[in-house]
Amino acid sequence: MLSNALLKLSTYYRLGLISIARVAGYRIGLKAGLNPIKRIREQPALGPFFRSTEISVPGIKPSSEWNASALYFGWKEVPLSGVPAWHSNVFNGRETKADDPWWELSDFDDGAGDIKTIWEASRFDWVLCLAQRAASGDTSSLRRLNAWLDDWSLKNPPYMGVNWKCGQEASIRVMHLTIAALILKQVDSPSQSLLDMVRIHLRRIAPTIRYAVGQDNNHGSSEAAALFIGGSLLVAHGIPEGFKWQRSGRKWLENRVANLIDDDGGFSQYSVNYHRVLLDTLSMVEVWRQRFKLSTFSTRFYSKAASSAQWLYMLVQEENGDAPNIGANDGARLLPLSDTDYRDFRPSVQMAMALFAGKCAYSGVGDWNTPLQWLGIDLPKNYATKPECNEFDHGGYVVIRMNEAMGLIRYPRFRFRPSHADALHFDLWHKGQNVLRDGGTFSYNTDLETLDYFSGTESHNTIQFDGMSQMPRLGRFLFGAWIKMDDYWGIQRVGGSISWTGAYKDYRKNRHRRTVRAEGTSWHVVDEISGSYSTAILRWRLAPGEWKLAGNLCVGEKLKLSVSVNDSPVQLSLSAGWESRYYMQKEPLPVLEIALPAGAAIIKTDLFLD
Repeated sequence: MLSNALLKLSTYYRLGLISIARVAGYRIGLKAGLNPIKRIREQPALGPFFRSTEISVPGIKPSSEWNASALYFGWKEVPLSGVPAWHSNVFNGRETKADDPWWELSDFDDGAGDIKTIWEASRFDWVLCLAQRAASGDTSSLRRLNAWLDDWSLKNPPYMGVNWKCGQEASIRVMHLTIAALILKQVDSPSQSLLDMVRIHLRRIAPTIRYAVGQDNNHGSSEAAALFIGGSLLVAHGIPEGFKWQRSGRKWLENRVANLIDDDGGFSQYSVNYHRVLLDTLSMVEVWRQRFKLSTFSTRFYSKAASSAQWLYMLVQEENGDAPNIGANDGARLLPLSDTDYRDFRPSVQMAMALFAGKCAYSGVGDWNTPLQWLGIDLPKNYATKPECNEFDHGGYVVIRMNEAMGLIRYPRFRFRPSHADALHFDLWHKGQNVLRDGGTFSYNTDLETLDYFSGTESHNTIQFDGMSQMPRLGRFLFGAWIKMDDYWGIQRVGGSISWTGAYKDYRKNRHRRTVRAEGTSWHVVDEISGSYSTAILRWRLAPGEWKLAGNLCVGEKLKLSVSVNDSPVQLSLSAGWESRYYMQKEPLPVLEIALPAGAAIIKTDLFLD
């Protein structure tokens, strides 16, 4: 077994020397005072930011969010008696610092709790919602929009306080402000206040873009998008600084799409929700580019964007828009232009498919079309082929579809850092309902036990050896000893059945080989394990509801499971587990557990859908 030092060295090597150099250079420059971000000064931009205009939007429904209450992470409603609490964690009532330079503040140790609970109101989702209602003739929403922006600007003076700490958060504000200007039809003659607000934000984003790129995640794509969109707005209205930001944004957008999106459409973060964040970002960029008639991006850019849209389309349930809760999930939804649930991915898929694939993902009249209507995107006349079986081997996903069911197998193909120890996790869906589930994320800033539970192996439908995660944790966002597959069979079709097989060996030399086979309305999972472990547990995380045990059977309303070990009946047990389908929210769910003694074993689970 590798020592802790060797684990760290090998992991840092896997992260990539260039990325590490970018991050290290940023940190050294910031600490030494060399980064120009410490020297810039600005006065707050003051409104009005948007003016009253006569806009006709017949038949387009505005969002009802951020009206009587604030909405955090798509689920928590906080009554509004005035402006949102810009520096308050609404989950525990604690306040954070608002008057210190952002670079002196910690992400995790200021006593207020999860910093994302504070950032959420300052992402400006409400700017889009209020702009929609203002565009529909609601003058009170326009007054509220300008008043809230004034209040935010005064209480968050440039580069002071926690809401300036993250370049991606500043970038999301830029994107939302400019999309609001599109909705209100004010991009051709924006107010000076809006231009000032965008310029102030771009001055914060530009000096740290290389650090964002070094993360190899959505920080780089989001910040590049803000530089491109915001910079081009400034250029269009005679502000010279905009040229360098627009050029930088275009350069890094091309770079991030080329490096972070696999040829099969998968994204570097191995996360369904972060995949949506990426797609929404690219969609906003393309909408903006078309509106200003800017030069197109490269052929590779559009090819990868189309593949990325297709990737998410293949995982989303057409019945309700839900999708597997795979990978890290921070509650982000960048384009809340429709009154759909946070977990409805159809609006984002429809827009991205229309823009990059030239096809509609979903037919008929539905809220999945609402964002396209607000942004003036014509619906294509062609329709995409219905989702079917697919292998996304670059990122490690297999989708098997049989009748009205979908199975998703997550297997390790790590080119970038994994966020969850979920090797060979199996998600099962039937008629749009998630009957075997992933645990989700809950929070990035929580106690170590909770963090390990949700991102570790225990929160996934797979085998756990000796009560440990499949990979050792080296930091809050970093696992070591990245797992590699040592056996892989692609999708096999024999008669009326479809199957897949893959195996890995972990850093402690324990091996897990899993075969999943679908036939008719039944699914069959065979797990073969071996190694030096003392104990092992197979878990099936069940949908909430009534479940009963009868011998080696576990029976629910929509699913029945039969389990055997080495062809003999086995003792089953139900335990209480947790799942987090929304950030900062956790709910109980039943977990079927099969305890396994030391020694090689073959575990067969037969699943019968009702």
